[in-house]
Amino acid sequence: MRPKRFSGLIAAAMAGAALCAAAVPAQARDLPVGGLTVAEVQSWLQTAGYAAKVETNSDGTQDIASSSDGANFHVFFYDCKNKRCASMQFSAGFDTKGAFNATKMNQWDVDKRWTRAYADKVNDPWLEYDVDLAPGGTFEGLDDQFGIWRQSLGEFRKYIGW
Repeated sequence: MRPKRFSGLIAAAMAGAALCAAAVPAQARDLPVGGLTVAEVQSWLQTAGYAAKVETNSDGTQDIASSSDGANFHVFFYDCKNKRCASMQFSAGFDTKGAFNATKMNQWDVDKRWTRAYADKVNDPWLEYDVDLAPGGTFEGLDDQFGIWRQSLGEFRKYIGW
């Protein structure tokens, strides 16, 4: 029979080992070499609980229409080879009947780090955020990028009073 002191040390060591094992992060899931396809981005958004409708443009390119917290946005794809795209852009425009100008949008750009805003040719506000998908990256990193987009989109809506 072991003394109580020894049993306590074993229990403490086992608890410490369990905590260390729990603290080890799960293996990150790498993005495919060359980036993601439109279908893979659609699946990623849908798995996260977001609508993701693929739209085909007149030039044959595809983008995805989605929304977050009541704000519609699109995902546009760039640097595509063999259906894999090395970058994408989140983009949202707001029809405000020309209520904004470049000065107001420039102030957003001065104050914010990740996204950029501009007023289009009819002075409606737009917000954009570019994401590199290649070379390298993980789905966990992509999730983080999407979190930055969603947060910025919410802040932008408040900024423009939408």
